[in-house]
Amino acid sequence: MGIYEKALPKDIDWKQRLQFAKDLGFQFVEMSIDESDERLARLDWNKDQIKEVRNAIDETGVYIFSICLSGHRRFPFGSKDSKKREIAMEMMRKCVNLAVDLGVRNIQLAGYDVYYEDKTDLSREYFIENLREAVTIASEKQVMLSIEIMDDPFINSITKFKQIKKQIPSPWLQVYPDIGNLSAWPENNVGYELELGIDNIVAVHIKDTIKVSDNFPGKFKDVPWGEGDVDFLGTLKTLKRLNYNGTFLIEMWSEKEDDPVKAIQSAQEYLYPILEEAGYEPKRTNH
Repeated sequence: MGIYEKALPKDIDWKQRLQFAKDLGFQFVEMSIDESDERLARLDWNKDQIKEVRNAIDETGVYIFSICLSGHRRFPFGSKDSKKREIAMEMMRKCVNLAVDLGVRNIQLAGYDVYYEDKTDLSREYFIENLREAVTIASEKQVMLSIEIMDDPFINSITKFKQIKKQIPSPWLQVYPDIGNLSAWPENNVGYELELGIDNIVAVHIKDTIKVSDNFPGKFKDVPWGEGDVDFLGTLKTLKRLNYNGTFLIEMWSEKEDDPVKAIQSAQEYLYPILEEAGYEPKRTNH
């Protein structure tokens, strides 16, 4: 079990952040490199900054298994602006090097061609072209790239991921389904999608969402646990039947709340009995 960095208190150092995660019973944290200047600056960390994080990992025993590289929302692979595409590729190179330096196994990429621009056949083509180059860069250093199933129609299903995977048939390109996002699109049969993708699933995000409908755009963030439309037990039982033994990550944005720890504990109290009923054994702590 892991926890997203944005669920934990924000203005603390990495040793404190990893210790928070450990105290809550998590084995790893997923680092965020989003589109903010503050977090994009991590791509240019110097040796001392990297060493500080490595020391925090050694001292706490809590790892950073994955990086959520959502900064490509600002600088997308599929942009019509060639300068933005160049920045996107430079970000990719730097993130692979950072992953190697930190011992990170997996870089999660957002599954959309563009976010702030209109989607076109050309944006899709640029995305595939640059993703192919990204996979080459990552594979040279044995770093996995995994596409998240998104809150965006470009890749909002494992079926659509498979269409991209056919164009880039590399073992270093896999899928990172978010069961909340996967469940929010009414056209998805979630069980079938997981069955289709099990050979490519390297990690799973857990969160609640509210479905997209004809008169509602869906809600993909900050849905209180149990108040959305995700069939957690059905989905987790499907993964268990498929012998999924990879990591689960609780995705929350509670860093902005007055008491992030309490919010995370509430999530655990809701999710862990369901995980156990599905046949998994999340590590518990005494709160």
